[in-house]
This record gives sequence, C-alpha cells and structure tokens, in this order.
Amino acid sequence: MTEFKRSLGLLDGVMLVAGSMIGSGIFIVTADMMRQLGTPAWVLLAWVVSGVLTVLAALAYGELAGMMPKAGGQYVYIQRAFGKLTAFMYGWTVFTVIQTGLIAAVAVAFAKYTAVLFPALGAENILLDVGGLQVNATQVIAIASIVVLTAFNVRGVENGKALQTSFTLAKILALLALIVLGLWVASGSGVLSANFSSGWQARGFSLAADGTETWTPLFGAALASAFGVALVGSLFSSDAWNNVTFIAGEIDRPQRNVPLSLLLGTGIVTVLYLLANVAYLALLPNEDIAHADADRVGAAAAAVIFGNKGALIMAGLIMVSTFGCNNGIILSGGRLYYAMARDGLFFRRAGELNKAGVPGFALWVQCIWASLLCLSGRYGDLLEYTMFASLLFYIVTIAGLFRLRRREPGTERPYRAWGYPVLPALYIIGAAAFCLNLLWSKPLYTGMGLGIVALGAGVYFIRNAVSPVERGVR
Repeated sequence: MTEFKRSLGLLDGVMLVAGSMIGSGIFIVTADMMRQLGTPAWVLLAWVVSGVLTVLAALAYGELAGMMPKAGGQYVYIQRAFGKLTAFMYGWTVFTVIQTGLIAAVAVAFAKYTAVLFPALGAENILLDVGGLQVNATQVIAIASIVVLTAFNVRGVENGKALQTSFTLAKILALLALIVLGLWVASGSGVLSANFSSGWQARGFSLAADGTETWTPLFGAALASAFGVALVGSLFSSDAWNNVTFIAGEIDRPQRNVPLSLLLGTGIVTVLYLLANVAYLALLPNEDIAHADADRVGAAAAAVIFGNKGALIMAGLIMVSTFGCNNGIILSGGRLYYAMARDGLFFRRAGELNKAGVPGFALWVQCIWASLLCLSGRYGDLLEYTMFASLLFYIVTIAGLFRLRRREPGTERPYRAWGYPVLPALYIIGAAAFCLNLLWSKPLYTGMGLGIVALGAGVYFIRNAVSPVERGVR
C-alpha cells in the first residue's frame, strides 16, 4: 500500500485532540501552580491564559491544515514556510525528546498509578541490577504499555481510532463526574469563598534547607516571572493538541475536519480544565492544594468526595487517562516520521506503509526510543529541557502563517484563521513572552532545549555532507 486511506471523521479528530491533551497533568500541576502564585485568582488566570493561548494557536494551525492536508502536519507546514533545515530541526527535536519523551513520561505516570492498585509493581521493586543499571517494575510496566499500544496501532488505524474514541469518552465522562460530584459535595462548605478571600494578593512559596516554609508577597516583575513559571504546568497539561495535524493524511475532508477538530478539541479541554480546578478549590483549602502529597491534587479531591477509596478511584481514572493519552500520541507520532522519511530526512523504511496501511516501521522506531527513555530515568528532565524548544516551534509555525500569506497569496485556503493578523500575532507575543521569562528564570532548561535544537542543525549538515538529501521524493 502506497497511500493513506482517509477513514477518520470529525469525531475521531476531536477525540484525538482531546485525548492527547488529557493525561495526568490536570490531576497534578495545580499544586505547584499554587506554590508559585499562592492564590486561586492567579492560579485560575494562569489556566485561562493557557487555554486562550492554546485555542489561538489551534485557530492559526487550522488555516495551515486546510492548505496542506498531508501526513506530518506541523513538520510539513514548517518545511513549506522555511525549508528543510528548519523542518528537520523540528522533526529531530520531536523524535529525540518531545514526542518520545512525552510518551515515556505518560507511560511512567500510567505505571506509577498502576502500582497504587498493585503495590508489587512499584519503583522500589528492583527486577534487574547489573553494572549500575537498575530496572524496576514501574519501568517494565511503562515499557510494556508502550509496546502494547504500538503493536495495537501497527495493526491499522481503525484499531487506534476505536481505542482512542472509547478511552477519550471514558475519561471525559469521568472528569465530568469528578467535577459535578466535587461541586455537589463542596456546596455549602464555604471552602471556595474562604480560598478566594485572599483576592489577588499573590505569594510565592519557598522551603529552606532546615524545612522552614515561607510565603513571600509577589509584586511587579517578581509576580510576572512567577506567573510565567506557573504557566509551565498548565501549558504542559494542554500540550499535544497539534498531534491531529500529523495524521491529516487519514482524515476525511481534512480541509474542514482538521480545523474543526483543533477548535472543538482544545475548546472542550480548556473548559474541562477550568471546571476541574474550580472543583479542587471548592473541595480543598489553598494550603492543602499547595501541600498535596506528591502533588496529587486530584487524589486529595477524590478523597474528600469518596473517602478512603478516593485514592484508588483516582488511580483508576489516571490509568485510563494516561493510557488513552499515550494511544493518541503514539498513533500520530509515526506519521510525522513517515513524512520526514519521504523527504529523505529519516530512516527510508519509515516512509513505507505496511499491509494495514500505516507506517509500521516508524511506529516501532518510536517505540524503541521511547522505551529507552523510560529506562534512562531522565524523561522528566528531557521534557523540562525541551518545553522551551517546543514553544519556539509553535511560534515558528505560526510565523509561517504570516510568511505564506505574503509569499502565496493566491493559494487556496479552505479555512482562514479567525482574527488574522491580530489573533495569531497575540499568540506569538504571548508565547515569546513566556519563552523570554523561561530564559531568565530557568536558563539551564532553556539552554538544554536550545542545545538539542542546535544539535539537530549539526546532524542535518553532517548528514547532507555524507549523503545529500534527495530532492523530489514526494
């Protein structure tokens, strides 16, 4: 088989967007956001800003998706606007860390919550210890989940579609149940009003070496910086929405369905995230959120609703959420590497479709690297290092929208970005401000992220010198 079959509809696209976004972040990151900002008003504002930025980006990507409804999505958009070097640097970063690192991190989150139900599968259970390399039960379960999902998706997009839709619907309904039950249980408790009594008086949390806790009032530049750092958690929880563009080659009526999938999927998740945080604030005092055990705010909220069984119920919900999340990320990632291979920028076999009409080799290469990241124990650091680079490529892609409007004014655009040029420009300004804040507040992470991107440029030039990139492969 030489071409993808367009067998995915609008519902499938929406489920891929929403399912790839909802993982474990919404149940965890609010704790750190509360420590950064100290008051619910600022925490909710951070979630609103993240949601608005995500939707603005989705609106801009909709135009690019309508112009180029091909497998590979964002990689294809960047190449058309800025050429193969920039596109390769993006694809390199996606493969080495962004996509595979996210798969590894989500798989480990799945395994850790599996261990809540089955303690023998915990990280303290060391299965192999050879020459300084330790492999624990959690890592084995994480790798097993990646292998199972990859094997499932290699058998055809219909399998991945069915699994994605069922798991996404299940976790949306479960998250809605948590919100409704949480607000119902919390009604009349006074916790929500007490939490908001602090108004907009932001405070930053610090922990001294001797265990002393300090809350410091935040104003001006310190507040702006803390707000930017807090956005890391909410933006991370809202990421992976662009994965639907990778699989555009298999979506029916892509000029219509891909932009709509981006808008509906990001909009649904943004609303759910805001409501979930309101439920947390209605159930838990600010201090309890900031000091949630292992940052498990969702589990603490579930304990208020369900009592002692709350932790087990939340563990089950997060298992469903992370398993479904990884299915979408695994399914879509292989299509990007397929597009790179077709341009002569990745393993040649990754540009071939198997008998089931999917890039099986690309999926297995992704599986192997993601599994190695699970064993490295550095997947969390890798995600931190490349968050800056990921935002940079979002900025580059949306800048490409402006470039293509000028360079190709006559190209057919079935969908035009709403609010152009104001709304896309607002995203670039907001994301750039976020990146500049990270450059100042987390120079190590941003430096490592830039280093990985720069290494991609070096690999491109070395590879081109040894074996010139083929032209006209498509």
